Amino acid sequence: MALSRISLALIMCILGLGVTESCCAQNTPQDFLTPHNRARAEVGVGPMTWDDSVAAYAQRYANQRRGDCKLIHSSGPYGENLAWSSGDLSAAGAVKMWVAEKSLYDHNSNKCVGKNPMGCLHYTQVVWRDSTRLGCAKVRCNSGGSFVICNYNPPGNYIGQWPYQKLAASI
Repeated sequence: MALSRISLALIMCILGLGVTESCCAQNTPQDFLTPHNRARAEVGVGPMTWDDSVAAYAQRYANQRRGDCKLIHSSGPYGENLAWSSGDLSAAGAVKMWVAEKSLYDHNSNKCVGKNPMGCLHYTQVVWRDSTRLGCAKVRCNSGGSFVICNYNPPGNYIGQWPYQKLAASI
């Protein structure tokens, strides 16, 4: 009887660790880097690398937003993308939202198209050719939602500059 309680307790502990691991397994540096670098490769821009000090900045700011999870920029030294969800937003899910703005970017005019004149700026920051180091963080909001932040060093989205060189037309 005592052995079965210990076995049951051990099994419950292992299952608990498995749940903890799965909740965080989709928010590793690679989970942020892979979709960024995929989007960058599509337009001929080199890959980004993870920067622990930029990530630490992102984590500090995410921790500050945990209480309200408002999409307020940090006004820090880096380029920045923010995302919020009432559910559990993964790293890949946040980057996917930003990259989905690609359809709102017209490279010929270097402008966002559509009703919102700034509706593609998350995307252009993702693919900004001079932004080479990335640091991101995610927190669960006190309300139960998710707050995701990615910071880019050096920053991008400078008015009048193109995020990347247009690829030559395929023959």
